Amino acid sequence: MKDSISRAFTRYQRTFLAFTTGQKLIAVLGTGALLLAGFMVFRWASTPSYAPLFSNLASSDASAVIDKLDSAGTPYKITDGGGTIMVPKDKVYATRISLSGQGLPSSSTDTGYSALKNNSLSTSSFQEQTNFKIAMEGELAKTIEALDGVQTAVVHLAIPERQVFSDNQDPTTASVLVEPKAGVTLSSSQVQAITNLVASSIDGLDPAKVTVADSSGQVLSGTGGADGAGGAAAASRNQEVASYQDQMNQRIQAMLDRVVGPGNSTVAVTANLDFDKSTVQTKKYTYDPKNPPLSQTKTSELYNGAGAAAQANGVVGPDGQMDSSGTTGTDSGSKYSKSSETNDNAIDTTIETREAAPGSVRNLHIGVVLDAATARKIDPNQIQTLIASAVGIDPKRGDTVQVDTLPFDRTAEKSAKADLAAAKKADAKTAQMGLYRNAGLVLVVLLILLLAWLKGRKRAKARAEATTYVVEQLKAEQLERAQTTAPIESSPAMLALETSERSETEDMMDELAALVERQPEDVAALLRGWLVDRP
Repeated sequence: MKDSISRAFTRYQRTFLAFTTGQKLIAVLGTGALLLAGFMVFRWASTPSYAPLFSNLASSDASAVIDKLDSAGTPYKITDGGGTIMVPKDKVYATRISLSGQGLPSSSTDTGYSALKNNSLSTSSFQEQTNFKIAMEGELAKTIEALDGVQTAVVHLAIPERQVFSDNQDPTTASVLVEPKAGVTLSSSQVQAITNLVASSIDGLDPAKVTVADSSGQVLSGTGGADGAGGAAAASRNQEVASYQDQMNQRIQAMLDRVVGPGNSTVAVTANLDFDKSTVQTKKYTYDPKNPPLSQTKTSELYNGAGAAAQANGVVGPDGQMDSSGTTGTDSGSKYSKSSETNDNAIDTTIETREAAPGSVRNLHIGVVLDAATARKIDPNQIQTLIASAVGIDPKRGDTVQVDTLPFDRTAEKSAKADLAAAKKADAKTAQMGLYRNAGLVLVVLLILLLAWLKGRKRAKARAEATTYVVEQLKAEQLERAQTTAPIESSPAMLALETSERSETEDMMDELAALVERQPEDVAALLRGWLVDRP
């Protein structure tokens, strides 16, 4: 085995020495590239995947954790500006448990409700309130950081002391500082969610007393409204108006592009939306004669009486005395009858309550300008009628549509087209030159390979011919020696000698092949000399 390896190594060495300078350079560079690629692949495969061990660490905790990892020989990476430490994924839980047993991280974990663990019977009331405020600030910060798009959050609460015998109590206020993630802008709904979250977590905290600001110093929400949502509501209204105007603009612009072509018209839409919330209640009474009455009452009265003596009748005079000019007598009698009927009829009552949702259109104003150069054959009145029908213009509510024809300024457009054409031409020329260069390199490489292959084929053919002839000569000489030598009985020693002779023959064959590889012309001349000298 050792001899075989030694012979193979010797063969490779002779083959390498037989190469030309260019072949040696290519062989060395190729071998180095293969070794480098294998090393990189091995390193990539052997490199473990990392996972966060702790995040949002304080500076003191990060330093202590790194010291412990260094002493334990655990590999780690530091990210997020030193706030996050990552270790191999298969060692995360074991390392975290080990460090937790050593009290790390210490200050980074004393947030939220963990700040209340130091309370004892000897803790004063002021210290208890302070610890409670710190705990609530930490818990709220953690909760806000769980929202999408929020990197870090800091919450400050101002909780005044309760006044027992006072009618006026200072209100509780809160301020929230959020740092959005890179490239993220918090929406009005997210800001409103943060405001409501903080206000709902603290007893007696009005949403109007919560201020939300970002890391750039921009106030996102404050005391702009009575319900704490003034700024957010205004932003939401502006967004709805802009969205409605954009939608109408796109509809009209798409229609005009089909009529006058893209780039030959421009549209401006101004919408006035009604965000007032109104409720209308209507009460109607309906009587149906076919319905029976709910209740019915009938009364009748009849009176028959005999005559009575007539009383003195007279007129009171100026002196206040009765005038006795009247007569007396007897009445002949009287009759009296009376009847009444009362019906309580059923009346249908209908109460209708309508609540108008905010966001309806108060009025709509549309302005359209057509390019005079491309819209010569188009009647602006037709375009105006078409737009009015498409978007539902109502003149009663004050909607207006104005369509004008004016010449467009095409200077910027022409300049942009020229720049774009020049850029495309330059890119095409660069791509063409790159194609020519790559084709030339490929052609040169193919030509070099072809020349090397032809030269190698020529050398291989000459070497094969020389080696074959030499081997045949050696075999003939060996056969002659064998015929002249008496046959000897095979023995272990003889077999070892034959094996040694075969090994020497193989080595000689390798040496002859290497000689033919290095000096093919000299070997060919030698062979020609042998052929000439041969009888």
